[in-house]
Amino acid sequence: MKALLAGLVVVLLILQWRLWAGEGGVSELRQLEQQLAAQRAENEALRLRNQMLENEVLDLKTGLDAIEERARSDLGMTREGEIFYRVIE
Repeated sequence: MKALLAGLVVVLLILQWRLWAGEGGVSELRQLEQQLAAQRAENEALRLRNQMLENEVLDLKTGLDAIEERARSDLGMTREGEIFYRVIE
């Protein structure tokens, strides 16, 4: 009876060790959960960036205002008769 009890205690200790420190244990689970949370945050940031770029492309395809704004800000273009002033701070 004592040998059976000792054997069960040893088996329990081995199973507990594998649960807490072994491969696929609690520590690895926590690490994977942290990686998953970081990946989800990165995916959300990239999704928002893609949405902004998609909106910008759609605006450039459909509206002249976006093209004019881009030409003015990026290329420094002006309309006929306008004077361009650059304020340097």
